[in-house]
Amino acid sequence: MEKGINPSNAEELWPMVPLHYFGFGYTALVATGGITGCAKAGSEESLGAGLFFGSLAGLGAYQLSQDPRNFWVFLATSWTMASLGVNFYHSGKFMPGGLITGASLLMVAKLGISMLNRPQS
Repeated sequence: MEKGINPSNAEELWPMVPLHYFGFGYTALVATGGITGCAKAGSEESLGAGLFFGSLAGLGAYQLSQDPRNFWVFLATSWTMASLGVNFYHSGKFMPGGLITGASLLMVAKLGISMLNRPQS
């Protein structure tokens, strides 16, 4: 009998990706955005903000990897970076404000869902 995809074996086929993996990807996106902003427009503010918030996001992702209940730094960083949506709204340019806003809102949503689904201790 062929083994198909059903609810009983779906989890073993597609294990859940830990939240901090997404966090490290988000960290790389934020830091790369700052570096790209500096390279393209010569904006040292973009470089400073990208590296600062990328470092904070990296710290938050590391804390999540060590203890999933320690999510405050990552949540605060993602929420702050989502405020770039104001810049995106006024300029109409997707890069970088729209991309970072979208990624930040997705991270806040993923973090919220993960925190709501965890067992209460």
